[in-house]
Amino acid sequence: MNVPASGRRVLVSGASRGLGRAVARAFAANGDRVAVHFGSREEEARTTLASLAGDGHALVGGDLADPAGAVAVVDAAAEALGGIDVLVNNAAVNIRHPLAETPYEEWVAVWQRHVAVNLLATAHLSHLAARRMIGQGGGGRIVNIGSRGAFRGEPDHPAYGATKAAVHALGQSLAVSLAPHGIAVASVAPGFFATERVAPRVEGPEGDAIRAQSPFGRVGSAEEIAAAVLWLASPAAEWSSGTILDLNGASHLRS
Repeated sequence: MNVPASGRRVLVSGASRGLGRAVARAFAANGDRVAVHFGSREEEARTTLASLAGDGHALVGGDLADPAGAVAVVDAAAEALGGIDVLVNNAAVNIRHPLAETPYEEWVAVWQRHVAVNLLATAHLSHLAARRMIGQGGGGRIVNIGSRGAFRGEPDHPAYGATKAAVHALGQSLAVSLAPHGIAVASVAPGFFATERVAPRVEGPEGDAIRAQSPFGRVGSAEEIAAAVLWLASPAAEWSSGTILDLNGASHLRS
């Protein structure tokens, strides 16, 4: 990767809040310029943008479930930043749909939504950003946000677990195909970590059981996940291309 360790041009999808916001802040604090993507949460995305250290950042809206929307997002980010050196595929949906409780029509719609956002949008953004990186000639980085659920199963969210497993596999395929262009691709597989969305669960009756999943007796933080993403996007992490980094506080160990 010929771009420096800071001063890079970074697109973070789904950066309105939660992990996306933490990732955007980590890159900005590193001296990078960030395109903050949002789907429907524009005001929250503006809060993310206003919280970023440094200047030269941008706000980019678009529906990633639509292939044309993915094109518009990457084009807008590249125009605002002058190119793209790093892509973080964070945008995702996670809708509860246990099989025994979910009518078939709803089941089909939920699966289609998960595939469109979690998998296809990741694939489309990766194609679009990687082609720009190849054209720029300086290499690049793609980091995908996967999940512990891809390995241990998600009984109430099966489409989420399945699509995150597919994201891991996609990242490994791209790691091989893009290495000759100096583009490293890696994924992280977080366990349970605290965000605004899950705060009621952590603070509610099931909080103790959630914390007990890890022998550390706590849940992770979005900042811990973001720190790993920042490292995987660094020049020092090129030899980690193809990896799936478990970030779950030893709550799920795989061989």
